[in-house]
Amino acid sequence: MENRKVISAIVENKPGVLARVAGMFSGRSFNIDSLSVAPTVDPGLSQMTIVTHGNEAVFEQIIKQLRKLINISKVQDLTRGDYVDRELVLVKVKATSAKRAEALRIVEIFRARIIDVAMDNLTIQVTGSQGKIDAILELLSSLGILEVIRTGAVAIPRGRKVSRTGEVGD
Repeated sequence: MENRKVISAIVENKPGVLARVAGMFSGRSFNIDSLSVAPTVDPGLSQMTIVTHGNEAVFEQIIKQLRKLINISKVQDLTRGDYVDRELVLVKVKATSAKRAEALRIVEIFRARIIDVAMDNLTIQVTGSQGKIDAILELLSSLGILEVIRTGAVAIPRGRKVSRTGEVGD
């Protein structure tokens, strides 16, 4: 059975690191569903969030191969613990005067934002989990989606757990 997997990797913020990671995936016929990279608090390091899918054997191979790459200091399988992930989506929908009220109701229900208004369309910004994004896109499809731009997921482990003795752990 194939599952969605979310990987966090801390990498050196140097040219070519992203190409090596992408090359490792393509060279072994693994698929990347989404990939997001940005500098961390330390400007010498970047955080990669990679979303992929596959069975456990494939996924274990992906983790092992990532850990072998130079310029990668930490690889973490976020799906093995508690984590939070979010995605940003910009959606342009048809919004004739007859459909504008429906669009506004959907935006309000999903706590989205209208970021651009034109005579015949609206651009909506949505952030949330993959489930939330998929749900709003399904509802907006009845209006007529003109364009969708998705960032891909970014993810972070949930806060450190504090034991009954007061010790903080990962």
